[in-house]
Order: sequence, then structure tokens, then C-alpha cells
Amino acid sequence: MILKILPILLILILLPDFYIYRHYMCRRKDFTRTKRILWWIPSALMLLFTFWMALLRTFAPTDSRILFVYLLLLSILVVPKVVYAICSAIGLGYCRMVHSRRNYGNLIGFFLSLFLLYVAIYGFFIGPRRFTVRQEEFVSKELPKSFDGYRIVQFTDAHVGSIPKSLLKKAVDSINAQKPDMIIFTGDLQNIQPDELDAAMPILSQLKAKDGVLSILGNHDYSFYLNADYATSALNEAKMKQKQHDMGWRLLLNENVNVKRNGEKIFFAGMENESKKPEQTRSDLQKTMAGIPKDAFVVMLQHDPTAWRRTILPKTEAQLTLSGHTHGGQLELFGWTPVALTYDEYGGHYQENKRALLVSTGLGGLVPFRFGVIPEIVVITLRNR
Repeated sequence: MILKILPILLILILLPDFYIYRHYMCRRKDFTRTKRILWWIPSALMLLFTFWMALLRTFAPTDSRILFVYLLLLSILVVPKVVYAICSAIGLGYCRMVHSRRNYGNLIGFFLSLFLLYVAIYGFFIGPRRFTVRQEEFVSKELPKSFDGYRIVQFTDAHVGSIPKSLLKKAVDSINAQKPDMIIFTGDLQNIQPDELDAAMPILSQLKAKDGVLSILGNHDYSFYLNADYATSALNEAKMKQKQHDMGWRLLLNENVNVKRNGEKIFFAGMENESKKPEQTRSDLQKTMAGIPKDAFVVMLQHDPTAWRRTILPKTEAQLTLSGHTHGGQLELFGWTPVALTYDEYGGHYQENKRALLVSTGLGGLVPFRFGVIPEIVVITLRNR
């Protein structure tokens, strides 16, 4: 991951320090040789850390704490200086244009840097530990009357290798407190490898619902980010599937199950991951829908919400689709999130005629950071009217 953006990171680390040093620090008479060395030490350490991260064979360190520390340092040591330097440089250019000595860019950059420090500290240490329960209702005349009021609790993107265990326990307790008919997990249980689940399995095994727990795999639940040989990748994926089975979950791998009430049925169809990237696609729609009557009520489980418009809407009759994957961007400022640049549906309820997509922003992420996007579970009540 780091290797792909290494040149950009090197520029971001070095250029602001050089700008601030050249325009402000070296002009001060009290800026001794010792102080000059001390000024460059943080940048030198960040450069070494960055090169080390770039040399890793995997997408990210298998120990998520290393990535946490790296991104935290980047957020508090590098990003504020980048913003300050940009504001200062723009202000300096303006001063030269209007022949003024007062650079207001310095003041703007200073306060923006303070705000970004606040975002970093809150996002890394407070935001990931907050929690909310979102209530949703899906109304369809096609829902069998016996299932009116049927309650589904969806949770997604647990990323147990990096999620605070206190939050995971709180989420499980809250899910059980809803007394759901069905619990559905829509993918990304791990970050990189299934051993991350070992400490979380006793907590997740406590999930209880009348009709059980259904799950699907997300992109992180395969071995796409491990950079291992075929045998190791296959073994890890088999472990992931076995661990979900050991917790009492029913993992749907391009297949479906039905639930009966008073002789009526609804179907839950679980697609494997379908991505914009062909190499990360394992979905088989034909197998997923095999045996489902055309007039049946279907809840589709698909980790990636982009599959809704690309595949599910045009090729199935599924009335309701549940997805995750986006994390809502994990960052929202003044109502805007960067994930909106790449996803049309990234969090909430989306309707297309009588069919809907519900995208949960999830519980965690590879990076345990949340600002403006609160970790959530979603309680969905099905209604016939």
C-alpha cells in the first residue's frame, strides 16, 4: 500500500519542513546548530519509517498496531505542516503581488493545523469507540404477510484485527438486545489473515437470533492483501470459513437459504465479493439465485454496494440488498466525505422504484479511525403494506 504512494509521501514529509526552515527558522539568530539538527530529526525518523513500511510484502503490516502508529504520526507530524506550508506559501505569493508585509496565510495555516490536530486525536482515540444503533424500515407489498415485522440486525466491516474489543463487545450486546429474528454480517471480518479472529471469537460466538446468523465474505476475508503463494492463500481462506462455522454462523458462498413462517418463505441470497476489480471478484450470480422462485421475496447480501446497480438490479428481482465495504469513508467534514468521490451509494438507504439498497458504514476498518462517521449496527424491520 505504502510503496504505491511512496514518492508522494516523501514530498509531503520533506517539502513542508524545507519551506518552513528556509523561510522562517534559519532566519532566527537563536536557531543554533543543535536546534537545526533537532528540527530535522522528526522528518528523518518519518522517512525511515516510511521506507520500512514501503518494503513490506503485504498490503499492510499483519500487526495493525504498526499501521496505526504510522498513520497517527503522519497525521500529527506531517499533515498539519503540509497544510500550514501551503497556506503560508499562498499568502506569501499574495503579499508579493500586493506589496504587503502581512502574510495572513500564516494565521490561516496555523488555525487549520490546530483543527487537523484535533481531527487526528479525536479520530484515532475517541471516534472508533463511539457507537450507534440505526433503525431502518423496508416496506414491500411483496413481503409475505407472515413476515410483517420481521427484524434483521445487520453489522459489517468488523475488522477484528484493529477494532477496540470494548466496542465489539458493546456491539454484540446491543445486537442481542434487539432480539432479532435474523443477524446478518456483510463481510470484512479480518484485516489480513484469519488468526486475527482468535481473540474475537469468544465475543462473536455470543450472537443469538431466532433464525441464526448469516454471513458473507468481504474483500479482506480472502487473501487478496496477503501477497502469499497459492497454498498459503487457500489455507487462510479455508481457516476463515472454518472459524465462522465454529462460531455457529452460516456462511453463504454464492448460495441461498430460506426461512419459513406459517407455510410462507423469504429467501436470503449471499453473493461472494463482487468488485470493480476483476481480480477481487468471486461472485457467481447464477449459483447464488439457484432454486429461488421468480416471485419470491429475496434479501440479497453483497459486501460491495457497487454490485447493486451493476449486477443485482438488472439481473435479479431481489427486493432488498444489504451491503457494507465503504465504512462511510470513516471521515466526514461539514457533511462531505471523500468516499463520495468513488461511490454513489456509500451509507444509508437508497431506493430504486420498489427495490432498496441499505449500506451500513460498519463497525471498524483496517485503520481504527472515525471522525463524523459513527460505528453502527443497523436494525431493519420488514413491513408488508
